[in-house]
Amino acid sequence: MAQKINPLGFRLGTTQNHHSFWFAQPKNYSEGLQEDKKIRDCIKNYIQKNRKKGSNRKIESDSSSEVITHIEIQKEIDTIHVIIHIGFPNLLKKKGAIEELEKDLQKKVNSVNQRLNIAIEKVKEPYREPNILAEYIAFQLKNRVSFRKAMKKAIELTKKADIKGIKIQIAGRLAGKEIARAECIKKGRLPLQTIRAKIDYCCYPIRTIYGVLGVKIWIFVEEE
Repeated sequence: MAQKINPLGFRLGTTQNHHSFWFAQPKNYSEGLQEDKKIRDCIKNYIQKNRKKGSNRKIESDSSSEVITHIEIQKEIDTIHVIIHIGFPNLLKKKGAIEELEKDLQKKVNSVNQRLNIAIEKVKEPYREPNILAEYIAFQLKNRVSFRKAMKKAIELTKKADIKGIKIQIAGRLAGKEIARAECIKKGRLPLQTIRAKIDYCCYPIRTIYGVLGVKIWIFVEEE
């Protein structure tokens, strides 16, 4: 009864693809996983560090810019291909940004025999991605905007994208209340039990002055 499973892992191999493509012997498998985590953490830390330097921008652009939707890693014998899927790649388009990021990654990975190749891919429909919507909600909540207003505004942004349904849930000490609770808002269809339904999902923590809030977003993209 009431068994829960991650919507992405549930559909892996059908409507959801792997984000890492490489082969390793069983004894070296854990090293490959740790290397992937180091690469992803280094990229995210680099973007966060550089966003703080140029933080005097408008609310709308700053709340959802430079948000990474996912990072694909493809490993060959002598090359590691890293493809960064990002909403608005303004920061990484600057001169020398990719070279600087490659140097940082080379230090973290310590791959002497392998060279790094970083590519940037812009997401065609940014407001179709749950990570970008979660970052937008986080920015609004940190600026003392009502959580209900932030959720409704995020759903309005999805009207620009072609989706069939969305559900947003926020849990924690909402509006500074002493007792934690969960609030959700839903629009359209969301067939979580249907494997052929392509559903994007993210779980995003938000640090506020009242404590940590958790945001979960499900987006029903299409049915194959």
